[in-house]
Amino acid sequence: MREGGREWVKLPGMSLLPPAALHPKAPQSPNTRAFAKPCEFRRVRSTSSRRQLQASGRGGVARGARPHSRRAPRPPALPAPSPPRHSPPPPPPGTPRPPAPPRLAPLPSAAPAANRLPRPRLRRLAWPATPRLLPRVVQAVRLIAEGKAPRLPQPEEGATYEGIQKKETAKINWDQSAEAIHNWIRGNDKVPGAWTEACGQKLTFFNSTLNTAGLLPEGEDLPIPGAHRPGVVTKVGLILFGNDDRMLLVKNIQLEDGKMIPASHFFTGAESSALELSEEELVMAEAVRSAWKRILPSVLEVEESTDFFKSGAASVDVVRLVEEVKELCDGLELENEDVYMATTFGDFIQLLVRKLRGGDEASECIIDYVEKAVNKLTLQMPHQLFIGGMFVDAEGAKTYETINPTDGNVICQVSLAQVSDVDKAVAAAKDAFENGLWGKISARDRGRLLYRLADLMEQHQEELATIEALDAGAVYTLALKTHVGMSIQTFRYFAGWCDKIQGSTIPINHARPNRNLTLTKKEPIGVCGIVIPWNYPLMMLSWKTAACLAAGNTVVIKPAQVTPLTALKFAELTLKAGIPKGVVNILPGSGSLVGQRLSDHPDVRKIGFTGSTEVGKHIMKSCALSNVKKVSLELGGKSPLIIFADCDLSKAVQMGMSSVFFNKGENCIAAGRLFVEDSIHDQFVQKVVEEVKKMKIGNPLDRDTNHGPQNHQAHLQKLVEYCQHGVEEGATLVCGGHQVPRPGFFFEPTVFTDVEDHMFIAKEESFGPIMIISRFADGDVDTVLSRANATEFGLASGVFTRDLNRALYVSDRLEAGTVFVNTYNKTDVAAPFGGFKQSGFGKDLGEVALNEYLRVKTVTFEY
Repeated sequence: MREGGREWVKLPGMSLLPPAALHPKAPQSPNTRAFAKPCEFRRVRSTSSRRQLQASGRGGVARGARPHSRRAPRPPALPAPSPPRHSPPPPPPGTPRPPAPPRLAPLPSAAPAANRLPRPRLRRLAWPATPRLLPRVVQAVRLIAEGKAPRLPQPEEGATYEGIQKKETAKINWDQSAEAIHNWIRGNDKVPGAWTEACGQKLTFFNSTLNTAGLLPEGEDLPIPGAHRPGVVTKVGLILFGNDDRMLLVKNIQLEDGKMIPASHFFTGAESSALELSEEELVMAEAVRSAWKRILPSVLEVEESTDFFKSGAASVDVVRLVEEVKELCDGLELENEDVYMATTFGDFIQLLVRKLRGGDEASECIIDYVEKAVNKLTLQMPHQLFIGGMFVDAEGAKTYETINPTDGNVICQVSLAQVSDVDKAVAAAKDAFENGLWGKISARDRGRLLYRLADLMEQHQEELATIEALDAGAVYTLALKTHVGMSIQTFRYFAGWCDKIQGSTIPINHARPNRNLTLTKKEPIGVCGIVIPWNYPLMMLSWKTAACLAAGNTVVIKPAQVTPLTALKFAELTLKAGIPKGVVNILPGSGSLVGQRLSDHPDVRKIGFTGSTEVGKHIMKSCALSNVKKVSLELGGKSPLIIFADCDLSKAVQMGMSSVFFNKGENCIAAGRLFVEDSIHDQFVQKVVEEVKKMKIGNPLDRDTNHGPQNHQAHLQKLVEYCQHGVEEGATLVCGGHQVPRPGFFFEPTVFTDVEDHMFIAKEESFGPIMIISRFADGDVDTVLSRANATEFGLASGVFTRDLNRALYVSDRLEAGTVFVNTYNKTDVAAPFGGFKQSGFGKDLGEVALNEYLRVKTVTFEY
């Protein structure tokens, strides 16, 4: 057949239907014919081919066609058979033929006709006949859209007739080799998933590998009915056994409720620490939420609990989500597996943030909280050791009780670190320093993480202050302002120093005729041990740790045994801030075990200690004998405060009270002895006693409390004995001196006068709310200076006078690391803090503190 300049062959059993017949409203030609089957054409390029096809009986060429004619005649009318059952009836006679499409004029060409390229010949498509079923399909669609279609219930949601996808056929047969079990699990990833029954539920296993090492890690047994041996849940995953006693490792488990978890977390019933998002991360989260909404159009609102797969997503949607998120978060490494491990929107965002911050799956930490409803808050307090980014039990699961000093009741059990735990923590810190992300990120990124940590501390400041009140007896309002407030300021201050630690170039004599360039570099030391006291649990931790981390070191922290809870909460915040695992490790425990092992450990290169002079000397000796560690010590004090008669007396009384009773007297720079000029002595004492009687002793969480409980029972008893010494030696006890008759460890604010230089209370630090007052003769500046300096301690000192020359003279001659003039307790994160003599050496705070955690390297080039 020839039509439109093309030659066609009609094959047997096929039919021809013009395109106009496909549309019910199209005008029909009287020559239109419908046949039982759609027509298929094959193009015939030559007469010989056409003849061969005719001779073979496979079909014929329409008569009247002229192969080489430029205009082909219209195809002749074909005999019309009876209309088939499923074809539309032929059009009635006389129906006008649809107009032929206009012919396009040939494009002008400058080339001669002989040189023109042949015009491409286009294949004419045959249109299938329109079945009579089409109106019924339209009707069915309308019924479905209107909700009137009959419903045929399925036996279960997601039912399938494909045997390979049926859940019941994917059950694991345990009576086979480990390799066969491994192949079965891998063969069923991800649909329908190889499963078994254990612990009263169906568990589906994914991501299996053969354990060729043959070593069985420590873990907890998981009984599996029918298995050759129980499985073992380890820190690397679930170990399973075949009947040949070989092992395979399963990484992921899907619980019966559909939640996917790392197999290593199967027995952990505790909560996972959720990262708190920055403003930029919140913007990213909303963009990802929009991507979820586009992929899940049936979901009206994507909430934290929205499950990707339960909302109708399939495997192809996983690929789309991964690609869209990678486009949103440039540089993010995301795999399909990550979607299966975090199926809810909230978990998925947490996973993305961890990856963007440089974390990984292992950085997710499971926390077993102790919960307390206190101060109109529900406190969630970690109570285990913090090693390598994980909260873990101590060796042998040893614990001890931490006590609330307000009522003497037990707060909770806290893990008690052993020597082996110290070794694990040091190893984690060393690995983080030498091989981890912490040493690879830029100094600016390190600062960014510390800023984020400070922001998190600020967001949790009420919770931190409440824990300080609960665990250390700190008055809540003071804890909020000082214990926590200054801790936040410290981390922000040192975060700003991270990218400003600089060396220098030094001109030296050249090795002529060559030249030389000498420069210095300041480098982190490595693993540092920090031992902190119990009077400011969080603030002392922050003073040392912020400088240590800003310098690029890793750290193992030993909080005071009696006040571990804020340090452990701090550990949780480091996780939320994205501090890489192993950078911060925290070990509650005794000084004789944990502190001693840190001092002796060959991989610890620096010890920072705040505490008593006696313990400081012992640490210094251990550091020297082990590996000559660098040491900074902030030790005891007996700080003098000299009050001259020309001072502002009201201010001197106010500041004198603060110098002694601040933080219940548990203050390393507390004025251990006040020297008051004779002419104002009695007036000063009278005003002080009046103010002491106004102080309210009570629950540290009450907003009007001025004076809370002492930190722990042993310290309270030492204060009682201290006052007994003073009375026995002849000092005048003006007020206080006794334990308050109420539950808890409360001690009365105390004032002693007539204290002579030789007395015990004149020389020894009380570390409690005890004011020691001595007279000095009017105008005798040099004598009072000599008495003030007649001590082996030199942490702080103070002077009150209106005479500027006298103030400068006294401040020059006081032998102390800090001198306050007409004020007291005024410390700042930018001002170096540290003592002289047996009060230690080295500084906290200020730029100088960074040098305590840095080493200087000299590099010389010759060219």
